[in-house]
Amino acid sequence: MSTGRTSPDKCGLYIVFSCLRVPQLVCIISAFFLVLDKGMRWGDISNRIMFSWCFCIIGTLIIVILELYMFPTDFPFCWYNFSITYACYAALTCLSAAIFYPITYIKFLPYDASRNQAIAATVFSCIACVVYVMEVACIWECYKLKEIPCYVHTMPGLLKVLETFVACVIFVFISNTSLYTDQPALEWCVAVYSICFILAVVAMLMDRDEWESRLPVSFPVFHLGLTLLSILLHFTALVLWLLYHFDEKYGGQPQRSSDVNCIDRTTNGMCTWDQRLAVAILTAINLLIYTADLGYWAHQVSVGTGGQPTDS
Repeated sequence: MSTGRTSPDKCGLYIVFSCLRVPQLVCIISAFFLVLDKGMRWGDISNRIMFSWCFCIIGTLIIVILELYMFPTDFPFCWYNFSITYACYAALTCLSAAIFYPITYIKFLPYDASRNQAIAATVFSCIACVVYVMEVACIWECYKLKEIPCYVHTMPGLLKVLETFVACVIFVFISNTSLYTDQPALEWCVAVYSICFILAVVAMLMDRDEWESRLPVSFPVFHLGLTLLSILLHFTALVLWLLYHFDEKYGGQPQRSSDVNCIDRTTNGMCTWDQRLAVAILTAINLLIYTADLGYWAHQVSVGTGGQPTDS
């Protein structure tokens, strides 16, 4: 016997679970155990890729368990925001794993069964990414999110997800403290990445009616100020990172061949010069994302939009 309150939610819930959540778990668990089964030496980046797959496995299992025993209306927070936000991060995590794993590990493997297993793990990670993207689209359709306030369903929400995710990838690379230790300018760059990440998280958490009403300025102006500050900080970080790592005047190494760790490499992982370049590229990418975010909020302020962000 169905009820008016639970029937639509249960229908959408079981469709998502049966058609999407199971393939997600199968793909990620397969990728994890294919890599784990090789029993070979891993690099720091590869270890963090393994951790990212573990994160997706645990997160998806938790969501499945919660949805099996509780309905979204029973949660004290917006379940739609949480589930879609998680699916976006999981999709980006699987995509980044599928990109960085071949670069940092597979190309150093011999042409044998272990290499084939690593390639298969990469393929499973790609498939998982696609299925997570499908989950986002499916939840939007099943729960008709156009009628439900959802921050991630808006342009600034998606940009904030990208900003925080790129920051997390940067944190993975700068976990190698030799990239910035005893260099005040480079330590400032690390501080910038941390500050901007915290500001982006605060901006996402502040997107609630009870918090918005307490702001001394309008919601678009608040976001405009935070985004402008993040752009200025990222610009200084990008300039300093490039100067102190790639300019000989400041002790940098402009050529990859000048880093002895990158010459005749036979072990897996990224050499120090490659990690420096990766951080520079990711900083530039995040600067572009913040610029797009700034453009959106500048438009909202110019047209006098004072409410929630739109889908445009």
